[in-house]
Amino acid sequence: MVVAATGFFDGVHIGHQTVIRTLLDYAQLHNGQSLVISFWPHPRVVLQNGARDLRLLNTVEEKKTLLQGLGVSQVEILPFDAAFAALTAADYLQMMRERFGVDAIVLGYDNRFGSDGLDTAEIASLARDLGFEALVVPPVEVEGLKVSSTQVRLALAEGKVELASKMLGRDYEVCGVVVGGKQMGRNLGFRTANLSLREPLKMVPKVGAYLSRAWLYGRQFWAMSNVDSAGRIETHIFDFEEDIYGYDLRVSFVRKIRDEIRFTSWDQLKNQLQIDEISAKSLIFAEQ
Repeated sequence: MVVAATGFFDGVHIGHQTVIRTLLDYAQLHNGQSLVISFWPHPRVVLQNGARDLRLLNTVEEKKTLLQGLGVSQVEILPFDAAFAALTAADYLQMMRERFGVDAIVLGYDNRFGSDGLDTAEIASLARDLGFEALVVPPVEVEGLKVSSTQVRLALAEGKVELASKMLGRDYEVCGVVVGGKQMGRNLGFRTANLSLREPLKMVPKVGAYLSRAWLYGRQFWAMSNVDSAGRIETHIFDFEEDIYGYDLRVSFVRKIRDEIRFTSWDQLKNQLQIDEISAKSLIFAEQ
């Protein structure tokens, strides 16, 4: 038996993780194989449905790694194009059967697919009519909110990185390469790594300063990161003076320190950075 779940799975948040655990348990119970079928790019990009404002929680590589890390036997990323978008729910289910041998499908509470716009209950009913076993997983709630990719994005857009972490089951992170900047931080005694994101649609938290973690050389460092109004991320790694231009860097957002402040002098900026460092380091003790 092949048991499948399908969807975009942006963020692979705790709601998605509940679907995957159900998938794995059902596959194990029936001595079957677990399969996740996802797609790329996001449907809104192809359908031009709010594509300009779309921001993603994962790159395609991150998503695949997270799903595999949960123990899924097989992860397939299909190209989403106009022909794919034209498939009805019945067409899509038949494709899953013919191409991947799917016998059973696990659906999240808000899982939808197909050009005919069926809701989750209708897809489950259709699947059963076509001879599939179908399970629907109820929503997971955090602080009274049904966890979804949209809710995670909203939390990040509001700078609520702790809420986003609860929904994701881990701290939100971004990855990129360290590039040269204006070296203002170095002149102020706060050398920063300027991050060029590898995925241009990657979601960036609200402007402000954050306690963060930085991963470099396979090691973790405590840091503080600033997000500016252009979405640029600058990270000051504590007790670190090495030249890392051109290196890959991963940064996760742990706690918000403050909102954006407009400075009228270099001295004011330097004083605030010193305050931010004290605030960040005091928060580190709370995290350990």
